[in-house]
Amino acid sequence: MQIQITGHHVDVTDALKAYVREKFQRLERHFDNVVDSHVILSVEKLRQKAEANLLISGNRLHAETTDEDMYAAIDGMIDKLDRQLVKHKEKVTDHHRREGAAQKAGAGAGAAE
Repeated sequence: MQIQITGHHVDVTDALKAYVREKFQRLERHFDNVVDSHVILSVEKLRQKAEANLLISGNRLHAETTDEDMYAAIDGMIDKLDRQLVKHKEKVTDHHRREGAAQKAGAGAGAAE
């Protein structure tokens, strides 16, 4: 997964980049089809804002969080993206496939007797 990290009115330090990359590994555990991601870290007076756009197979996800601390804002953004990814994965997964195969196998065994 490619992660682009940019900053608006804030210097993106190596520590911030490492923290964002570390947190994005949590998202990769749940859903490994993330094509591209863009993270924007910004500061507006006393508000620290973290937002991200994820391009996944067939969809685009967006999350943003504002907090007094940049690391807390990043954590909130990752939590939101994690919930969205799990929801997307549930939508994409075909849950009826296993039921149909079990019914066909049961019907085939009954017809063979």
